[in-house]
Amino acid sequence: MKPDTKLPKVGTTIFTVMSQLAAEHEAVNLGQGFPDFPVPPRLVEELDRAMRAGHNQYAPMTGIPALRQAIAAKTARVYGVRPDPDAEITVTSGATEAIFNAVQAVVRAGEEVIVLDPAYDSYEPAIELAGARAVHVPLDPRTFAPDWRRIGDAIGPKTRMLMINSPHNPSGAMLSAADMDTLAGLLRDTGIWLLSDEVYEHIVFDGARHESALRHPELRERAFVVSSFGKTYHCTGWKLGYCIAPPALSAEFRKVHQYNVFCTFAPAQHAFAAMLEAEPEHYEQLGAFYQAKRDRFREQLLGTKLRPLPVPGGYFQLVDYSAVSDLDDVAFCRWLTSEKGVAAIPLSPFYETPPAGQRLARLCFAKNAPTLDAAIERLQRLP
Repeated sequence: MKPDTKLPKVGTTIFTVMSQLAAEHEAVNLGQGFPDFPVPPRLVEELDRAMRAGHNQYAPMTGIPALRQAIAAKTARVYGVRPDPDAEITVTSGATEAIFNAVQAVVRAGEEVIVLDPAYDSYEPAIELAGARAVHVPLDPRTFAPDWRRIGDAIGPKTRMLMINSPHNPSGAMLSAADMDTLAGLLRDTGIWLLSDEVYEHIVFDGARHESALRHPELRERAFVVSSFGKTYHCTGWKLGYCIAPPALSAEFRKVHQYNVFCTFAPAQHAFAAMLEAEPEHYEQLGAFYQAKRDRFREQLLGTKLRPLPVPGGYFQLVDYSAVSDLDDVAFCRWLTSEKGVAAIPLSPFYETPPAGQRLARLCFAKNAPTLDAAIERLQRLP
């Protein structure tokens, strides 16, 4: 007997599909967003130390105190505001769990959540599982900037949450301080909650400043702010993140978290607590580390027929492939992987309604130089 699906739009994610295709064709995988270089040595040492010290059983549901305190200190250092470690910080099994928890905590059946397209593919399933509806508002198809008038027009009596993502996946676009002020004005005097996906918060370039919702007092009081240790410390497989939210929102968030995973990987929590205290320079220098990779990769792409778009933040490079092919983006990425040996991610799965004629693909440059060099060698042979 086959059950009625609760997620009729959902199949296997494009990331899994393209990674499987890359493995099948022995392609250089610049599709799925994961680094291929080591995690910081201290982090591995601290993880080993934690496991040998016996920290292998359940952690406290909200996260070990030392880690929550370290997150509070780091947040104060970076954003000038210190959240309450006990009432406002919850450690999660990755940012995706935090996003799911936030939606389930406050969004009810029949309500609406505004999502800005292109959007990460976990957003809408979380909304649908809450019995709610995602209202998609497109970003500018060239700059990926928000159209605040259109976003304001999308707000209605059923709107319960608005989701933002900066630096943005897949484009790398970033919200400015003026954007955050405009957003605050839109949400003022409403009952709308904000979910701010900030997993690439430390990967910003060219002297820019990440405008976290935590910097903005008016937004902070209505926001779930989601961060990722996996993105910051090159260990996506550890699946550790956290959510900062005001006490009343955190209380509701934790009701979902405790019956979702209850707690997350205990030894890693001890390792990150030690790492945050001992090496703050890691996250402080992360932008410069990735900017060098971005600049080198962009320079190499100029020797191909792919046109790189600007990348203000994050570790993805969008390329316009119009000079290479008239195929739609899914077909092009399959062809590029199977025939040319480089895996990329198409943009259309990030949209409800992709822009007509858009010819863009996403490449991940969070890779060692030899990996990127091997990809460029193959991309230079594109017809």
